[in-house]
Amino acid sequence: MKVKRYQAATSREALAKVKAELGADAVILSNRPAKGGVEILALANKDVGIVTETPAPAAIERPLKEFAKRIEPVRAEPVAAKPDPAYAGLQRELKEMRGMVEQQLASIAWSEDARRNPLRAQFTRELLTAGFSAPLARKVTAALPNEPSEQRARAWLRAILARNLACTPEHNSPVDRGGVFALVGPTGVGKTTTVAKIAARCVVRFGAQSVALVSTDGYRIGAQDQLRIYAKILGVAVHAAQDPAALSHALESLSAKRLVLIDTVGMGQRDVRLAEQLDLLADERVQRIVLLNAASQIETLEEVARAYRGRGLAGAILTKLDEARRSGGALDVAMRHRLALPYVTDGQRVPEDIRAPQPAELVEHALAGVADSPFALRDDELFTLRAA
Repeated sequence: MKVKRYQAATSREALAKVKAELGADAVILSNRPAKGGVEILALANKDVGIVTETPAPAAIERPLKEFAKRIEPVRAEPVAAKPDPAYAGLQRELKEMRGMVEQQLASIAWSEDARRNPLRAQFTRELLTAGFSAPLARKVTAALPNEPSEQRARAWLRAILARNLACTPEHNSPVDRGGVFALVGPTGVGKTTTVAKIAARCVVRFGAQSVALVSTDGYRIGAQDQLRIYAKILGVAVHAAQDPAALSHALESLSAKRLVLIDTVGMGQRDVRLAEQLDLLADERVQRIVLLNAASQIETLEEVARAYRGRGLAGAILTKLDEARRSGGALDVAMRHRLALPYVTDGQRVPEDIRAPQPAELVEHALAGVADSPFALRDDELFTLRAA
């Protein structure tokens, strides 16, 4: 028996040496890294019998025979070779070339589509400029009918957008339905002011005895002062509740009220304390309404909607419409998450600057002035969005 040692830069080269000297049925005893590459110990197939037939002490006879059974000839499964840097570079270049070709083809396809359907390209540009997402713009414009005039096509566009907004009718607002509603959302979105506006509407219609306010904001210094000022003006009481037990007790004592509004601490969608707030409001009597700042970026609004969604979410209120130049993002999020919209707000006055939303009016507000925007995309900048 003669075990031979073979060294090479790669396993493939070492195996080639083994095959050339010992034949295709040689037996590999080991394959391990070595200086400058790999090292393989091999045995000619005719010598395997010597390994099993040579007398050996009883203590090692059985392990030696088991080893002889396990060894495999070289023709079985070759050891994976190290990746060739040159080959990897070639693959990368081919992938880049393929991407360039696909981009060129997409550009040609878009140019042809824009030539045959100029309104589709124009409406896509306007929706993106208004703040709507690329997926929504693609979906809407793809369904654009072949209208004989731009006026009728625009009417269709506005109608399809308005139809997908779940605006709550005036007679079915939280004030009309009654119940317990917690207004939630990030800091600065207008929760306390909106609570006061809704409470004022209820007081005007049903009297001060029909409404109560609850504050769960125990983090900020003087956080409840603004709410207490509004409550004093309206003639209603404010109750504090910083934990689930206190909130449950407060709701029990206010069960006779037509409307209970809960003002919560403002928390960003990435705040680690958000889970605690949601646990606090997990009482089955509480319906949550998330406030969406219409002037925020659509990516931020999407994160807020995802963070506050789930059981108990009754809808959303769009705030600060008066500050929003691109309110399409807020409408986009409301559409895709199918959020009921009981109110929209457009100012700081209490109770004047709150109203039931009108779908057509919200769409008109979002699309107003997009044609004159200095940030509108050009046609040659749109094809990647259409092709993506």
